[in-house]
Amino acid sequence: MFGKKNPPPIKSLIANGTRIEGDITFSEGLRVDGTVVGHIKAAEGKVSILVVSEVAEVTGRIEADHVIINGRVKGPVVAHGLLELQPKACIEGDVAYKALEMHQGATISGQLKPLSGENREKPTLLLAANGQ
Repeated sequence: MFGKKNPPPIKSLIANGTRIEGDITFSEGLRVDGTVVGHIKAAEGKVSILVVSEVAEVTGRIEADHVIINGRVKGPVVAHGLLELQPKACIEGDVAYKALEMHQGATISGQLKPLSGENREKPTLLLAANGQ
């Protein structure tokens, strides 16, 4: 999705031990190490990246271009580009993505839905396993 360009910088952090209740709109990059009860959405018009770390918990809808999850999400996830599910990712909700990379150990309780788009011939599915 980012090609040879660098991904956008992570400019915002919700630290471990912090709890936010309410919807969040961010620009460029956001890392969540704490708890969010509300929707998280990237601002339109710029490339975005969202990281949900292994100690984070989000209850609400997530929407961004590049989404990396290694924590717990209760709600739907939409990745307009790449969705990376790290080994400790646990999603309870439907997942929509353009490209998917899912590591061994990640779990999804919901439906997987590839996003349709222009020039899309077949869904992209990347599998990551130990030693490969």
